[in-house]
Amino acid sequence: MKLELWRNATLLLQIGGKNILIDPMLGAKGSLGKLPMTDSELLNPLVDLPFNEEELKDKLSKIDVVAVTHLHPDHWDEKAIEFLDKNIPVICPEIIAEKIAESGFKNIISIKDSIIWENINISITEGQHGTGEIGEKMGKVNGFVFKTEDQTLYVVGDSIWYERIAAEIDKHLPQHIVVAGGAATFAVGDPIIMTSEDIIKLCEYAPNASILVTHLEAVSHCKESREYIQKKINENNLENRCLVLQDGMEYSL
Repeated sequence: MKLELWRNATLLLQIGGKNILIDPMLGAKGSLGKLPMTDSELLNPLVDLPFNEEELKDKLSKIDVVAVTHLHPDHWDEKAIEFLDKNIPVICPEIIAEKIAESGFKNIISIKDSIIWENINISITEGQHGTGEIGEKMGKVNGFVFKTEDQTLYVVGDSIWYERIAAEIDKHLPQHIVVAGGAATFAVGDPIIMTSEDIIKLCEYAPNASILVTHLEAVSHCKESREYIQKKINENNLENRCLVLQDGMEYSL
């Protein structure tokens, strides 16, 4: 199993001989503009993809399936809709299948609980994208568990640490867990994805799993940098199994 972080939440997962593209945000730096409900004037995404457009199209030609956790534009943007082959299989929660179909995609595999695709067991998990009124405005979000005979990867998606994440870990017993870090926060309310404190709690709850941190330094409402999170990981002596992923780098799991 291999994992390559492209940028933000966009991941290329190589598992069971297949290439799975997760949460594609493929637009150029600044293409999403300013984020609503923030005081930032920065244009998003804050960085380009770690390869040029020609290289991107070559990579996309080798994708077997796309998996989408939710439809916020830093996970599914207009460039992804434009660049992806409309016949490529798209795996998603049932709740967003119709919206993806409206964009012209013809081979949508919606999941209520779990499916087996090409000998890979793929399950939907629940998440909580913030608390209170902000959490309600962010809407329903999901994650995925990808499981083969010998390995299990849990992609938590955009969620804070709460009891449901612990329950998903208990249910699926993943060896590897991908979390959205960065403590993204709007002008009001609490963080909508994991803080470094949340990541430490998750590490403590799943002592036998490797933890991989994404969603960093690419959108303007994230408050914690890679350097800050790495410092907290080191302070808690977790550097041997908690890894802050870098854009464009491939990791063997």
